[in-house]
Amino acid sequence: MKTQFITDEQGKKIAVILPIKEYSKMMEDLEELDDIKSYDAAKKGELEFIDAEQAFREIEEKRNQ
Repeated sequence: MKTQFITDEQGKKIAVILPIKEYSKMMEDLEELDDIKSYDAAKKGELEFIDAEQAFREIEEKRNQ
């Protein structure tokens, strides 16, 4: 990964410049990691099954709020 750094007057690194392609890939990876964490958290919880019509009603109610 080719990176460039921005430094302050004392030479301390304060920011990084990444190529857009690398940045986009990193953001996709972070989103995937977030999905995995959400999945793992959901598996730890208690499962509750409801019928599809009730689920659709609840989704519509939340959309209309």
